[in-house]
Amino acid sequence: MTDRSEADTVAYTVADRIAWVKFNRPEKRNCMSPKLNRRMKQVLEELEFRDDVGVLVLTGEGSAWTAGMDLQEYFRETEAQGLGAIRKSQRESYGWFERLRWYEKPTIAMINGWCFGGGYGPLFGCDIAIAADDAQFGLSEINWGILPGGGASKVAQELMPFRKAMYHAMMGETLSGKQAEAQGLITEAVPADQLHTRVVEIAHVLLKKDPHALRATKWTMRRVGDMTYDNALEYQIRAQEALHSFGGAAARKEATKQFLDEKTFKPGLSTFDATKVKG
Repeated sequence: MTDRSEADTVAYTVADRIAWVKFNRPEKRNCMSPKLNRRMKQVLEELEFRDDVGVLVLTGEGSAWTAGMDLQEYFRETEAQGLGAIRKSQRESYGWFERLRWYEKPTIAMINGWCFGGGYGPLFGCDIAIAADDAQFGLSEINWGILPGGGASKVAQELMPFRKAMYHAMMGETLSGKQAEAQGLITEAVPADQLHTRVVEIAHVLLKKDPHALRATKWTMRRVGDMTYDNALEYQIRAQEALHSFGGAAARKEATKQFLDEKTFKPGLSTFDATKVKG
């Protein structure tokens, strides 16, 4: 199949409060086309406030996560239509990358194969990134005469040590999952046959935590990165106050009771039972 319908470019299922979302163009190594970008934003929005979804996992069908932007459809065909079409395609792709960065639920990238170029956008958008040891990461743009755009340069510079990021962008060489882990591009690399199990394990831990606190935590971690210490401190104070209005006060009261009075958990070793929160 080479001409998928827009609806068929992304696949998803929901099971045990985990939404499994897949890039679904395996015949193109899951390259992101304008169709896929539009559909991905729709899928993310459909799942974001569903009560039966607590964690979202983004992965790829077949042997790749995503090989980046589709050179034929995203670049050549769009460029032939002029500046207006170019801007429209850019907004569609960057739009769902942004939606992913500020998603209401925890997100995990399960990188099962190639992650190249434009794929660094959703890679950075996910909160946690777990890859197979033999996954391949690359900024190959330099090899065909352009720079790593679409935010890819910023992602590499943000996540990797400067010298490693510069080498990665200028050389056009690939990194294995293990190398990507060592250089900070991903959270963890595991043997391919353990990838799904490890992601499920992480998802189940996240599902036990207070969802409002998780949302506030992930947004705070992203916001404070470019702040001064004083500004970050002020932001965290205000974010905690806002969290109280979303059930945070009740959650904190229950957690404190379980820790101090009931002695049923230790914060440094486990999570309080969020199912007992009232109000």
